Amino acid sequence: MPMFPRLIVPDPDQASAFYQEFLGAEEVFRAPPLDDGRPSVIDHRIEGTTLRVSPAVKEWGWLAPSDIGGSPVLIELEADDPDAVGERMSAGGAEVIVPIENRPYGKRSGRIRDPFGHLWILTGELR
Repeated sequence: MPMFPRLIVPDPDQASAFYQEFLGAEEVFRAPPLDDGRPSVIDHRIEGTTLRVSPAVKEWGWLAPSDIGGSPVLIELEADDPDAVGERMSAGGAEVIVPIENRPYGKRSGRIRDPFGHLWILTGELR
């Protein structure tokens, strides 16, 4: 049964541009715009995985992290070079929450908050 994570953001076009530039996402689908001009969903592919972004619409219960005081969800991204991914995301305005380091559980990982308030665990093999 397929699952497609959908991140709710204030501006889907801005989020889509960020994920394309800094995570290498490829936009594969864009739904027609809502009445306010924002697309209702933009689908992306990141190395075989689907990631969707949609606008915050309070009437529908679609709330962005900024609407609820932060994100209660962690998105884990396994990368060949988590340091490089973290550096790219930081260059694009993401905030390092936990530095990427070798961890005692046998992975190299850290946590990043993207400019839209979503929390990412960036992980990879030890160096």
